[in-house]
Amino acid sequence: MADIGRFNHLEITKHTDFGLYLDGGEDGEILLPNRYVPKDQSTEVGDRLRVFVYFDSEDRIIATTLRPRAQVGDFANLKVVARNRVGLFLDWGLPKDVLLPFAELKKPLEEGQYCVAYLYLDKHTSRVLATTRLDRYLDKTPAAYKVGDAVNLLMVERTDLGYKAIINGEHWGLVHRNEAFKPIKLGRKEQGYIREMRPDGKINLSLQPVGGQAADRLQQQILERLRASGGELALSDRSPPEAISEAFSVSKSNFKKALGGLMKKGFITIHPDHITLAQSPEE
Repeated sequence: MADIGRFNHLEITKHTDFGLYLDGGEDGEILLPNRYVPKDQSTEVGDRLRVFVYFDSEDRIIATTLRPRAQVGDFANLKVVARNRVGLFLDWGLPKDVLLPFAELKKPLEEGQYCVAYLYLDKHTSRVLATTRLDRYLDKTPAAYKVGDAVNLLMVERTDLGYKAIINGEHWGLVHRNEAFKPIKLGRKEQGYIREMRPDGKINLSLQPVGGQAADRLQQQILERLRASGGELALSDRSPPEAISEAFSVSKSNFKKALGGLMKKGFITIHPDHITLAQSPEE
């Protein structure tokens, strides 16, 4: 049986003038139309192809080698492209858009807007559907992160405290406003770090490394940049936060701490608008 709404490795059963038929098990033979047949690999009977399986606009199970923006079980930022009496349609990168039923809509959306949605397989129709009611699909397993762990974030929602983010597609976390040292765009994927595992189970996040190792790494990055630029860098503890973020992807506060540590070690000299190597540091 093919896994609807996901990638499958299916065996080629026969060739036709309009495409290849693939073995879908209990779902029967599944057509891969000619326009999606790969040209750079073997397509003999018995070969297996990696294909995405879904229902087309005529409600037939069909295969494609196109890569959708998300598959069943994924969270993704998708654009609203149409609506009808039952819901909204989201562009997920395939010829047939995915339906977001009004019953699965957390807040009103208009055509042209984006939303973070979860894709699931409807148990009654076996169709791929979308929902913006994300809570039911998150925090289902205990979080086993450690402070300092690097994680993948999907920025979802702005709140009074900061920004809610999905951690590794599994848990909710929060980036507090004072940790958002750069502009945050909702729907964007970011590299993040675990800042605090709270007793109540909530998770606080940072967009920059945390702890002593992070400070050492930033100092090393500054020294490497200084050496690569001939011993001088046009940044200092008075530089705008935006310039620091662009150069090192850290907050101004952490950058100033790193500069202070390097100066105390005698490695650099801090000037009003730049820093210079004071001597070659012993490593």
